[in-house]
Amino acid sequence: MSKSEDEYFLEQVASKIQHQLTLHEHIFAIGTLGQTATPTVSSLIIMSSNLDFVQRAVLLASSKFLGRILGAHMVEERWIATIQDLGVSPFDEDALWDVLAKASRTPMDPLMPPPGSMSINEMLEHARAKLQRITPMQAYDELRESQVGAPTFLVDIRPQAQREREGAIHGSLIIERNVLEWRFDPRSEARLAIADRYDLRIIIFCQEGYTSSLAAYSLQQLGLLNATDIIGGYAAWSEAELPVDSDRRSETHTQESRSLVSLAGSVV
Repeated sequence: MSKSEDEYFLEQVASKIQHQLTLHEHIFAIGTLGQTATPTVSSLIIMSSNLDFVQRAVLLASSKFLGRILGAHMVEERWIATIQDLGVSPFDEDALWDVLAKASRTPMDPLMPPPGSMSINEMLEHARAKLQRITPMQAYDELRESQVGAPTFLVDIRPQAQREREGAIHGSLIIERNVLEWRFDPRSEARLAIADRYDLRIIIFCQEGYTSSLAAYSLQQLGLLNATDIIGGYAAWSEAELPVDSDRRSETHTQESRSLVSLAGSVV
């Protein structure tokens, strides 16, 4: 059959199917199949009792059959398209089922949290339940111990602007939050020289001890089970009158931290 005959035939079939489904909400697709031996132009109709369903299906199908839709138009609540080699690949049938299923799915209430999601406070509580958090003084004492079972590092994940404004802790490693996992994952090609083992003691701090909890938990998920964070962050460390470099500029501190990373890389 010609392209116009294809479309006419499919429209007749679609109308009969829709007539049978008049009392029910529905969406369906019918099409002519291409030939495996030679390139074929096929017709496809997506039809529904709900115009929103059809409009969603059009967007989904356009993505699924990218570059293969040669032409398309809407007629009331049906979408009629010309598609290259429809049905030649097993992908096409699965793709169409997926389009119809997603197009007819009841939209989520944008004001209701999706099932399984957590608020940021719940995420924080969940992360902290996995950590043995320590106070600034406990961190300071731990860093001063001469004999420890594994290399211990104090890690500052705050952004540069915050370090410049608030000050820094001399000797801490500056690893900003956006690259933390890549720098400490022993399996990462972008890891630090020191991050070649899973028993590292990594003590993380941010400004007030919130982001650091999420960061430490993320490292634990990588297998670095000794990772933790400082309760209250840099603010609590400073308030406890522990050593800080309040006048030291970030650039100088970064250079010192890089030197420390280089030295720490030889620790085994």
